[in-house]
Amino acid sequence: MSESRPPLPPFTAETAAQKARMAEDAWNSRDPARVALAYTTDSRWRNRAEFLQGRDAIQAFLTRKWSRELDYRLIKEVWAFHGNRIAVRFAYEWHDDSGSWFRSYGNENWEFDEHGLMRLRIASINDLPIGEADRKYHWPLGRRPDDHPTLSELGL
Repeated sequence: MSESRPPLPPFTAETAAQKARMAEDAWNSRDPARVALAYTTDSRWRNRAEFLQGRDAIQAFLTRKWSRELDYRLIKEVWAFHGNRIAVRFAYEWHDDSGSWFRSYGNENWEFDEHGLMRLRIASINDLPIGEADRKYHWPLGRRPDDHPTLSELGL
């Protein structure tokens, strides 16, 4: 039996937004094993200048990422969708082990298989150093509260 991760393509505006929120929630858990389950076993990634393939590589990447990017909080927003593809924009805030804060902005292009698992993820990301007073994400670690402003509402 194949794994399934609804909603399944083809996506509508509603199901694309649901898929993006599910991804945001998973990434905000900072649980590499949980996040990796949303991808096909042979999923291909480009993350900045790093190229990965497969769940094991994704899980190892995320473990490294969240050991460096501390107090990570993320918001994703659908940019466009068609068929089995979704494009999102995102911003996340984090600090390094010296206490320096950053807001990382980017875009991701996602392609899903018929079971709703992501088989391709292409991410472009830029980091902006920010002062702690310039942070906009102040919810407790974990899922972003439903009443927290979106990227658009925050002017990001």
